[in-house]
Amino acid sequence: MQKLNYKNILREIKPSKQENEKVKKLSKRMVEVINECAASMDVKADAMLVGSVAKGTWLAGNADIDILIKFPLDTDEKYLKEYGLKIGHESIKKMEGKSEERYASHPYVTGYIEGYYVDFVPCYNIKNSDELKSAVDRTLLHTEYIKSNLTLKQQDEVVLLKKFMESVGTYGSEFKVGGFAGYLCEMLILNYGNFTETLKNAARNWNCGFSFDLEEYGTSNLFKDPLVAIDPVDKNRNVAAALTLQKMSEFIVASENFISNPSEEYFTSKDIITDPLKITDQFNLRGTKTFLIIFKPPNIPADAIYPQIKKTENSIVRVAESEGFSVFGSESWTDEKEVVLILLEFETWDLPRIKKHLGPHIWIREHQERFLEKHGSNAWVEGDRWVVVVERDYVNAETLLSDLMTGKKSGYLKFGKHLKKKIMNEHKIMDLKIFLVSDNIEGNVLEFLYHYLNNGELLFR
Repeated sequence: MQKLNYKNILREIKPSKQENEKVKKLSKRMVEVINECAASMDVKADAMLVGSVAKGTWLAGNADIDILIKFPLDTDEKYLKEYGLKIGHESIKKMEGKSEERYASHPYVTGYIEGYYVDFVPCYNIKNSDELKSAVDRTLLHTEYIKSNLTLKQQDEVVLLKKFMESVGTYGSEFKVGGFAGYLCEMLILNYGNFTETLKNAARNWNCGFSFDLEEYGTSNLFKDPLVAIDPVDKNRNVAAALTLQKMSEFIVASENFISNPSEEYFTSKDIITDPLKITDQFNLRGTKTFLIIFKPPNIPADAIYPQIKKTENSIVRVAESEGFSVFGSESWTDEKEVVLILLEFETWDLPRIKKHLGPHIWIREHQERFLEKHGSNAWVEGDRWVVVVERDYVNAETLLSDLMTGKKSGYLKFGKHLKKKIMNEHKIMDLKIFLVSDNIEGNVLEFLYHYLNNGELLFR
């Protein structure tokens, strides 16, 4: 195996000394400001820096600062939420930043301060998982566990792993990615020792259902996920629960490719073609027909939008195929604020007016009688089954999509909970080729289309 100069790579992907000092200084000041605000409000709460910044495992230019506002265990939940938000807003105001409320397991405040996003999240000050009251409480234990067990050298190994995963498109446990969480990356380095061994083991030893258990709790059999990583601070939790089989498989393939032919390029982003004409040419060469369903997303948290879009997309595909149209592929994208795109690429989009309808076997007498009462002499026998010609409800895929989106056939479609009204009220169905010659197509949409066309490209260098 070719040797790489990881020191050179780390110089590029780790925060510089200047960036590190700036982030640490800001984090320390924010903790102090929170504690001052809590004291001025006579609230029993104190702050703690958590996440990758606290653990020394963050990537250059990617310092999202996470601070927990810890309340005593006997604090009323309503009080915790109210004063957690008040302290967050007041702290951001003192630092002359901009604040925005968001929602996870409970509300929290995000501030944009001195060029960085800082999350102020209220939680209970738990000492072990038995005291857990909300999912965010566990973050305290995660930070303490990693800081206690990860060596300085291994912090660099985590940075290498995170950057590799980011470059091959498998990093991030949010629904829109379905990949590896930062904490899971840290656990993998603790389990295998370093970056190279992690990739070797993934490439050669992992399979669907593979598990590891750092503290040897013996609870892996409780889970049926593609990868099982028992949380060292909570034996009843799989840290890899959000990891999809797709992203696990992609990581295994990329790991094998890297081990076989190591390259520094695996730690850099690939060039993305965002020329509408070139993307149009690629779609033309496929000989398929692609439609976009376009609508505005509902005003709900981002983490809730993605599963609802995916549910709607999958349901459209199922209905289209049940009507006889062959769907080559589908995907969806949103900027979370202004637009949602659901892409549907058809192998067959126009169908004959008629189709064969298979009836019962000839010796199932009761069913046969009902079938013949309905179809009479129009039916015939093929092998041992009755067959009849019937007219299709839809001979054109675009007509079907229009009826699904306007409600004429919506009873067949499973919309995401908050999407139905949005789609019914206002949507467009566009041929992709027409969309690509429209004005003001943003770069992110073109990147989405490029990745759809080249969905395995990131795994190779």
